[in-house]
Amino acid sequence: MALSHGTNDAQKTMGIIALSLYTATQAGMFRELPGWMGFLVSAKFEVHTWIKVVCALTMAAGTAAGGWRIIRTLGHKMVKLQPIHGFAAETVAALVIQIASHWGIPLSTTHIISTSIMGVGATKRFSAVKWGIVERMIWAWVLTLPVTALMGYWCLKFLHLIQLAP
Repeated sequence: MALSHGTNDAQKTMGIIALSLYTATQAGMFRELPGWMGFLVSAKFEVHTWIKVVCALTMAAGTAAGGWRIIRTLGHKMVKLQPIHGFAAETVAALVIQIASHWGIPLSTTHIISTSIMGVGATKRFSAVKWGIVERMIWAWVLTLPVTALMGYWCLKFLHLIQLAP
């Protein structure tokens, strides 16, 4: 599962960083950069090794910091999992993520593992899944895109207001 997580989720972050550095270089934003920061300059579009390392460390730190809370919610509050159920859910999720990664399909690892756990719980009995928690998760998933879009919009408006953005 860890390999699958890095195979899909880290790729999106690495792509965004590499594209940002390439675009900034092409736009001439790094012309006056001090020499020691030359590693940021990207004359051609490529994912440098340091970007891979930073993304791997960031994902590891994020999983270490918030992973137990997610495990507690999914494996204890949403559905009471036994080790065999966790194995089944993790195996299916890892396979789905690997297949999607092979075909270049970005997806959310959290969504995949959550729905795998729901499926495993529902095979025990449909009422084994606490659907109230599932409903809250789905609302969070649905609201994430419009809320973050609005936050980005208002952040840029604020930067225009204080004249930090053109």
